[in-house]
Amino acid sequence: MDGNLITAMLFATVVAGTPLIITALGLLVNEKAGVLNLGSEGMMAIGAVVAFAVTHHSGSPWLGAGAGMLAGVAVSLLFGFLALTLQANQVASGLALAIFGVGLSAFIGKPYESIALKAVPPVRVPFISDIPVIGEALYNQQAMVYLSWALFWGVLWFMYRSRAGLVLRSVGESPASAHSIGFSVIGIRYLAVMFGGAMAGLGGAFVSVFYTPMWVEGLVAGRGWIALALVVFATWRPLRVMVGAYLFGGVMILQLFVQGSGLQIDFPAQFLSSLPYWATIIVLVVISRKLSSIRLNSPASLGKPYRPDA
Repeated sequence: MDGNLITAMLFATVVAGTPLIITALGLLVNEKAGVLNLGSEGMMAIGAVVAFAVTHHSGSPWLGAGAGMLAGVAVSLLFGFLALTLQANQVASGLALAIFGVGLSAFIGKPYESIALKAVPPVRVPFISDIPVIGEALYNQQAMVYLSWALFWGVLWFMYRSRAGLVLRSVGESPASAHSIGFSVIGIRYLAVMFGGAMAGLGGAFVSVFYTPMWVEGLVAGRGWIALALVVFATWRPLRVMVGAYLFGGVMILQLFVQGSGLQIDFPAQFLSSLPYWATIIVLVVISRKLSSIRLNSPASLGKPYRPDA
């Protein structure tokens, strides 16, 4: 295979994996606090359309990204009110949020479907291009790609090197014990839900403003569901989230390269387009066979409501 083609595929893989990293890290923090929010697809869709609209009217992609984060937080608070305050079933609330967010984004985005934004220029980071094999693929990326790496290190430090991260994990493991020593379990879970919403909104903003600077209905295209699966695939570990995101991003890009290469393949184009989702299903099936690994790393109170007065 030509070296330039490998570089191009690596470059595209890094870009395709970025929204998955951002969204999945937010969901990881969410779930480490014991909250199972299945509404990431809806939050990403709302973040994408709001970021696109604000960028179109303001001309600033970063203002759009900030607006996308705020939109994700606003929608996540709706989930938080249902699941944390009203103690509604978290699975049902998350699924309702996903459906609501996708539908609302399609409604809001109707006036913007014929509009394209200016491409956001990449950032050239010196010395990265000197790294063998992968350097050229990392050298001329979007600023949001580098931001996703910073986010990864930030979450890793927060979860395992800070007191606040220890408190968050204790809330996810044993909320009754955390409450007994004076921590506000519901308050901490609300903060985790808001962070997850902000990251999902930012992931959606990356898709609509930085990755494909346009808006069409269904632009998020299942990335929120893949990010959810990615957290389980990573067994709730940040490093595995990052590796898994680039793995799934590589599958997405591979099917595009195969379709665009002109190779004579007997499989229909629709099958190739479904490869990322087949990969998600296969990975989940394989992981589900190792229940001991899942039980060892899964937060003990994940998806379980908690009443402080109980």
